[in-house]
Amino acid sequence: MKTSSLCVVGDMVQRDESGNNRVAIAPQLEAWTGQFGDEYVNRNDYADWKMEPGTEAFRRILGGLDIESVLEVGSNIGLNLLFINALFKGSVKLYAVEPNPKAFDKLVSQTRMKLEKAWNCDAFQLPLPDSSIDLVFTAGVLIHIASDDLGRATGEIVRVARKYVLCIEYFSHTPVEVPYRGQMGLLFKRDFGAFYLDRFPLLKCVNYGFLWQREFRIFDNLNWWLFEK
Repeated sequence: MKTSSLCVVGDMVQRDESGNNRVAIAPQLEAWTGQFGDEYVNRNDYADWKMEPGTEAFRRILGGLDIESVLEVGSNIGLNLLFINALFKGSVKLYAVEPNPKAFDKLVSQTRMKLEKAWNCDAFQLPLPDSSIDLVFTAGVLIHIASDDLGRATGEIVRVARKYVLCIEYFSHTPVEVPYRGQMGLLFKRDFGAFYLDRFPLLKCVNYGFLWQREFRIFDNLNWWLFEK
């Protein structure tokens, strides 16, 4: 497997009291790259039974698309990429970005699929050229990015996508912050489909739908939007 060197994990460059540049890490990113994120990894490990419903869920979303490469931004240990790999029978090149070191180590050490390349970094500086990946997607990732940072993260996703952008997230008619595992400042719901269309007029929504947890118990209840670039 090919992997890159470590990317900078950060929010923006600021100056300290001495006037030197330093990287200010977004609070949400700091949580997900630390123990809080490690605990998520422990709760969401691989199991054989997950393959069939996971693959079927992505068949509903991506079935029939003509794509040769996929990037997941915030891949964790790579379960969604495993489902996509099974759906396309290993014919697509798989790329991943994951900021949590523990999840990244599990991702690159797994042997169930071949990753073309993976990076231990965040969504704010994707280490790929413009329009370089056919499909770029998130699943349960944008909900953990604060509103002030959401534009930069989605801007990077749209920049890197060549054909399609896929968004799988919690839905709310109006932007709202909700508690997540007893903590505030870590989960934000909104109409992410409208956010993409309002911010990036070049995108066209070609499909959307709902993953119902009663049918796909490996997921929460999630809305998804597929955009063509």
